[in-house]
Amino acid sequence: MTPQQEAQLIEQCRRNPDAFGQVFDTWYKPVFGYVMRRTADYDLSKDIAAETFLKAFLKINSFKWRGISLSAWLYRIATNELNQYYRSSKYKPQSLQQLLEDPQMEKLLRDSSDNQREIIEEELKAYNDYNLIREKLQLLDVKYQEVIALRYFEQKTNHELSIILDKKEGTVKSLLSRGLEKLRNML
Repeated sequence: MTPQQEAQLIEQCRRNPDAFGQVFDTWYKPVFGYVMRRTADYDLSKDIAAETFLKAFLKINSFKWRGISLSAWLYRIATNELNQYYRSSKYKPQSLQQLLEDPQMEKLLRDSSDNQREIIEEELKAYNDYNLIREKLQLLDVKYQEVIALRYFEQKTNHELSIILDKKEGTVKSLLSRGLEKLRNML
């Protein structure tokens, strides 16, 4: 999606909250996948992804275009939610009740497929190497987990990482280098 298309979509969402469904349809799977690869817990990932989109929905009117794409903003929210989870060791969505009470948000909770959970869990089990790396990755500091997961699982560039994580590009490169070295030593 081009920056102009994103800007138009944001304006549509501001005028008509139902237009947020397009944001959800476009970015839910990538954001959910990012969270799932970080947590390896389907239910927790659904909670964090739902909270991410709820916060985006509630804050879309205050979103200001400052060179940060809508997708980077969503990944930043998801990263903050993941950090909150890892800091507290027990994730407690602050706004989930509000989500459940809002009838316009009902479609955000609907599962597009009844067997999505089984498919994702089977794919994870099929990748033994992935599981080994994920387990070792979870032993690293969160700052290394973020950059490695976004760079290699989500295929984000260093520039995109710097925007998502709100860090300088040099810092991102340094974190990637140190994190990969620590991961190699564990394997």
